[in-house]
Amino acid sequence: MKLTILQQADEELYEAAKYYENKQAGLGYKFLDEVEQHIKWIKTNPTIARLRQGNYRRVNLKIFPFYIPYVIHNDTLWILAIAHSYRKPNYWDERV
Repeated sequence: MKLTILQQADEELYEAAKYYENKQAGLGYKFLDEVEQHIKWIKTNPTIARLRQGNYRRVNLKIFPFYIPYVIHNDTLWILAIAHSYRKPNYWDERV
């Protein structure tokens, strides 16, 4: 399965990592590592996360208050956002 991360999601990822790195040295890298591990899990198990209203799936990070919404279309897994769990809920909906 091909993996595509939307440009907006990529920007969100690096903005959040930069924020955490400014808070504490090494924390931004820990955030990036957690996101990478979850994306690997999604790629290996794309249909395990439940299908939500709006036809997307999502995986919550364990350490940081973020989640990764994604869709599967044809043979491509699309990462829609790296979204904060408490800020602007579902701001990324139009990306579906």
